[in-house]
Amino acid sequence: MDKRLISELKEIFGTRLQENVSMASFTTARVGGVVPALVSINTVEELVTAANALWNLDVSFHVIGSGSNILVSDKGADSVILYNRANNLVIETESEQPTVEADSGVILGTVARQTALKGLSGMEWAAPVPGTVGGAVYGNAGAHGSDMANSIKMAKILHKLDGIKDWPVDKLAYQYRSSVLKRDRLPVVILSATFNMKRSSREEAWEKIKTYQAHRKQTQPPGASMGSMFKNPVGDYAGRLIEAAGLKGMQIGQAVISPVHANFIINQEGATAQDIWQLMKIAQETVYEQFGICLEPEIELIGEFDK
Repeated sequence: MDKRLISELKEIFGTRLQENVSMASFTTARVGGVVPALVSINTVEELVTAANALWNLDVSFHVIGSGSNILVSDKGADSVILYNRANNLVIETESEQPTVEADSGVILGTVARQTALKGLSGMEWAAPVPGTVGGAVYGNAGAHGSDMANSIKMAKILHKLDGIKDWPVDKLAYQYRSSVLKRDRLPVVILSATFNMKRSSREEAWEKIKTYQAHRKQTQPPGASMGSMFKNPVGDYAGRLIEAAGLKGMQIGQAVISPVHANFIINQEGATAQDIWQLMKIAQETVYEQFGICLEPEIELIGEFDK
């Protein structure tokens, strides 16, 4: 990205723009190279303004929240990162059908906990999920038998050509860990989501949350990771297949296929994105060779990776 363009971006974003930022500080895997510019986003209004400005300048950009479910190349990426921290959360309990509207930068677990405190049920499954509302809408995040497709009423979407519209859940065309936004790479930015809730009690909702969090602690490994690497194939589990292929505990550099759960790669302090990518490719190739099953990545890749 040339200096003239960086100067223009500085004029637009002021002190919210940081130059030459290492993405290792903004991803849950703690890996990733340098990007030319990162802009902090604190409100939905700032997100709309930033996206429109970058589209008008024909500048490539990525919106990130917690930095889970993404793998950024060690080479970085020649694009602007919009670091989304828009975190307004409105819980409406007075109407017959209680609803929750959350900005796309809100951590999904926060939605679960705050609604439980209000005696509302429907989002308890999301309590252990580390991602943000925006990422969850995009990828149809799910856990414990539920997902966004079952929880969301609509999403507020900024489209490059059509402006801001409310998209009902049907328009998002959800499939397992996927939406039309993700499949078709639409030029959109997710601004917020509205969830349908049911009345419950604080005690009952919190009991569900405690159960789900305990299950996650027992079954998923600690440490820096992207979350689940691969989608579960129909009728099977990616972790089971990778373990059955004899890859549990396999290590390249400081990246290791977790001995606790084989669908996680852990950065043992010092791993590179390329180390992780190599382990992912080995897992895909070995599982296909042994079982004839193609594992589809659940994560998103940013930047270029060596073959």
